[in-house]
Amino acid sequence: MPAPDLASGTDSLDHEFSFSKADFDRVRELIYKHAGISLHDGKHAMVYSRLSRRLRETGHKSFGSYLQWLEASTGPSGAAEWQEFVNCLTTNLTSFFREEHHFHALKDDLKPYAGKQVRIWCCAASTGEEPYSILMTCSEALGPSASVQLVSSDIDTNVLATAKRGVYNADARGLDATRLKTFFMRGTGANSGKIRVKPELQRWVEFRSLNLMDAQWQLGDPFHMVFCRNVMIYFDAPTQRKVLERIHRVMRPGGLLFVGHSENFTEARDLFKLRGKTIYERV
Repeated sequence: MPAPDLASGTDSLDHEFSFSKADFDRVRELIYKHAGISLHDGKHAMVYSRLSRRLRETGHKSFGSYLQWLEASTGPSGAAEWQEFVNCLTTNLTSFFREEHHFHALKDDLKPYAGKQVRIWCCAASTGEEPYSILMTCSEALGPSASVQLVSSDIDTNVLATAKRGVYNADARGLDATRLKTFFMRGTGANSGKIRVKPELQRWVEFRSLNLMDAQWQLGDPFHMVFCRNVMIYFDAPTQRKVLERIHRVMRPGGLLFVGHSENFTEARDLFKLRGKTIYERV
């Protein structure tokens, strides 16, 4: 699908919907206000492609019409459409054991918790590969009878539904034969070529919808470890600082924060000090 002609503020003739520069700027303002996500100018084609699905499903003929309706939406139906709006504009690139060095470090960092309870938060569950990778590592480090509590959240309710199901393609990237056999059940018949996470692993995780922009996070006892990987790259500096302060408040002193390979929080030395490769320790 060709990108809208935002430079002139007009639309290409073969566009299904009217989409002006003003519409794009309005989308940017709304997603920033609602989810803290900063969309740069190069994202207009992505916005058109993803949000046009909502226009079709809601019967709107232009982005201007849809956005006006969205902003006026209230009550449960309004909240549901705001959720669909956010779901469309979030990015969910993930795989099992992505950035593998973190899981090698995690295995070592878990050893002091043998025979003790460990609480971990995964801030961006996406479709579940990351939280299940964390739990497989917990099982390997502490044993299948360990006391593990993993809270796994995401702003996107669609990917959370996939994560809760715990069903993936058998050739999913990042899984070796040993982990496939230990932690997954293979599908048969109509489910051939699929795998499902075993219940004994799923019992350790609670999936929940959570917007990092919410003023209050109801997450229970403080966490020993937090995975917030490849999330902050979508926020501007003031939003990053705000989220880091809130993460700091829900962690135990000395707790570990795992972040993405391109994320650097050296400006937040009062909150976290660098402990290893993209691993920070709560001050």
